Amino acid sequence: MEFPSNLAADEASPEWMNKGDNAWQLTAATLVGLQTVPGLMILYGGMVKKKWAINSAFMALYAFAAVMICWVGWGFQMAFGQNLVEFLGKPDHVTLDQKFLLDQAFLGYFPNATMVLFQFMFAAITLVLIAGALLGRMNFVAWMLFVPLWLTFSYTIGAYSIWCPDGWLAKLGVIDFAGGYVIHLSAGVAGFTAACWVGPRSRRDRERFPPNNVLMMLAGAGLLWMGWTGFNGGAPYVASTDSALAALNTHVCTATSLITWLILDFSVFGKPSIIGALQGMITGLVCITPAAGVVQCWAAIIMGLISGSVPWYTMMILHHKIPLLNQVDDTFAVLHTHAIAGALGGILTGFFAVPKLSRLFFLVPDWEKYIGLAYGLQTGRRAAGFKQMGVQLLGIAFIVCLNIVTTSVICLFIKLIVPLRMSEEELEIGDEAVHGEIAYALWDDGEKYQMSKNNSVYDVDEFPSSMSKNASYELSQMV
Repeated sequence: MEFPSNLAADEASPEWMNKGDNAWQLTAATLVGLQTVPGLMILYGGMVKKKWAINSAFMALYAFAAVMICWVGWGFQMAFGQNLVEFLGKPDHVTLDQKFLLDQAFLGYFPNATMVLFQFMFAAITLVLIAGALLGRMNFVAWMLFVPLWLTFSYTIGAYSIWCPDGWLAKLGVIDFAGGYVIHLSAGVAGFTAACWVGPRSRRDRERFPPNNVLMMLAGAGLLWMGWTGFNGGAPYVASTDSALAALNTHVCTATSLITWLILDFSVFGKPSIIGALQGMITGLVCITPAAGVVQCWAAIIMGLISGSVPWYTMMILHHKIPLLNQVDDTFAVLHTHAIAGALGGILTGFFAVPKLSRLFFLVPDWEKYIGLAYGLQTGRRAAGFKQMGVQLLGIAFIVCLNIVTTSVICLFIKLIVPLRMSEEELEIGDEAVHGEIAYALWDDGEKYQMSKNNSVYDVDEFPSSMSKNASYELSQMV
């Protein structure tokens, strides 16, 4: 047996690489990926009407695959590469080069390949969250065009501006720990804007849109919640005390938000709602995301109380009083669960951020940045605290304006090529008209089953009268 040379071993595990950090980052990336495939696929597929189960899950699956190709092709370099302008990197195919992928990432003690994979998972889930506002009526071909265009001309700008060390908001000191701005605020605003351009679901679907499988919906929601351990825990790019704190704060805030929403539902409507509890879960996850590793655990509880009540009020009360919110058909209310919850998280981060924890995350000694307003007032650094709050508000304004403009331009461009909305016939029939498939194929629906070793296929009505349907079904199960 030939053992690898020392040179080969050094190349496989260079001195700058921390194996523990690399292993954790790959694990975190996998957890975030599971939030999307299968998490959001199952959540969307179970939460919609039966006739839209395939289309909804398929939109998520397609987005995940399409973003992967775009990300390694040019997206990662536009979001984290060499500076082109203050808010965007140079598009480059260097991400496909082996030498680049094996070199050390711009942050952390692991290779670029790990960073590219982890950041891809963030980019992919953002597009899938946007789909939540468009389910049940968007033309699938239009969606196929929307995904690469929005990733290229919107997501990369937000990511570069806030997360890349050369980005203009990053230089100002904005705190977005794991994507409250880049992912959730962006997805909520873009989803609502796109829903405005695409148009509403059919009148019948808007009036009645019950979930087709509540248990499957819960399974998807569970994957989403548990996967958030990697979502926020992976943000520091290191297996550290800060990543552990981020994971704990995530679950504390989420549990508090879920229970708060549940209590409000029960108090106002008289019944505890499972769908309401899931909404509270999501708003808690979103709200803590920009703050997860820079706030104390008691602050996470306060954030959970706010994320479980303010979005509840905007969704359950205010939504029905504002004409614009009524007119735009936001299928899964991503404006409330992601845009409003994400903005709340950013503001509360600016208030509760602990200077010591911020320094652990950003690894800088700068005392004039990353100071929550509460601590600025407490320590006499009021100017620094108010400045941090101002930067947080500026980040919100930038992401909102960016996504309204870019999403509108993209939708108008796609509209020149294909319709944004399905035809009336497709809206009436659903999956069978759009994809030629249905989610739940029952024997009585006349589905075809493979019956013989020579792969002959028979329809229910083709069986001889001497063979009962039950017998033929049992036979099909044996093949």
